[in-house]
Amino acid sequence: MSEGKSILIVEDEAMIGMMLEDYLDALGYRLHAVAATVDEACAHAREGGFDAALVDCNLQGEKSWPVADILAQQDIPFIFATGGMADDLPHGHADRPTLAKPFTIGAVERALGRVLGTA
Repeated sequence: MSEGKSILIVEDEAMIGMMLEDYLDALGYRLHAVAATVDEACAHAREGGFDAALVDCNLQGEKSWPVADILAQQDIPFIFATGGMADDLPHGHADRPTLAKPFTIGAVERALGRVLGTA
C-alpha cells in the first residue's frame, strides 16, 4: 500500500496532470504539487518534502533533465513519463524507470510501487 506517500507531478499538459491527480487519489497517494515548467519543477525538487516524482520528459518544448539531476542529487526516486521514442534519456539517467503515455492507473501504480519499494 502507498501509506499516503506524497508525489510531485511534473507535467505541462493540464488534462494529463488532472488525470494523474485522480490516479494518485484513487491509489492512496497524496499530491505534493503539479509543476508545468522546468523552472517550477526544479524549485520543487530543490525544496523536497515529497517521496517520489513523476517527471514528463518534455515540458513546453524543453527537456526535463535538470529536474532529474536535482531529484537524483536529493536522492528522491522518480519515474520519467514519455510520450514517444524521441525521449532518449541522458546517459546519467538511462537506468531510470519510464512510464509510457497514455497512462493507465495500473501502470502508474506499478511504477510508483517499484520506485518506492512497495511493489
